[in-house]
Amino acid sequence: MPSMSLQSVTAVIILSIDDGSVYILDPPPLHRLSRHAVDALEEPILCDSDLRIFAKYYDAPHHAPTGTSGASSSPYPDVKSQKSFEKGLLEKTAKQTGDIILYDNKLVLYKMESDVMMYVVGGAEENEVLLYNVILALRDSLHLLFKQSVDKRTVVENYDLVSLAIDEIVDDGIILETDPTIIVQRVSKAPTQDVNLSRIDLSEQGVNNLAQLGRAKLTDWLRQGL
Repeated sequence: MPSMSLQSVTAVIILSIDDGSVYILDPPPLHRLSRHAVDALEEPILCDSDLRIFAKYYDAPHHAPTGTSGASSSPYPDVKSQKSFEKGLLEKTAKQTGDIILYDNKLVLYKMESDVMMYVVGGAEENEVLLYNVILALRDSLHLLFKQSVDKRTVVENYDLVSLAIDEIVDDGIILETDPTIIVQRVSKAPTQDVNLSRIDLSEQGVNNLAQLGRAKLTDWLRQGL
């Protein structure tokens, strides 16, 4: 069985395979997005003849970058190299009937839905079963969120929810969750209301109670992850 590094996912990509229809949308309100989803909005949400609908590449979080100080450790450090990889990947998988391929020394799991292709990319040494669970989690989460066929227009019009769902599945290349029901519950949760500080017990006993609750939640979370 292949070994699994701490960083299991190199990239999550959604590409268009339609006829080049154009959709231009205003970015969703930033208060609805997590920090990671905001990072993904570096480019305008514009889907035209460009293949890319969504793409997020991860640097190895626990390895010092090589070369120039501060340089990216990603094998695709700039948009040009990323889009070159994406174009070749789509050409390679467009006529394939499977859902796994080795491309550019990367293990790629993919699923086609209507006029979009979804990819999860990992190193060649990664566990393909684990990566397959990620692509299934992404596909199934989007189906549950949108309650309809997942297509280019739906993904573009709900870009913020797609970003949040992917952030719930993968963080800095590390797989966090693959249960689509849990992912959808977290993404669909109503925005948190402003906290009334006057109702918080800041006494010594209150702080102790809060610490005990935090430890209990952490224990439950660790058990669920085993």
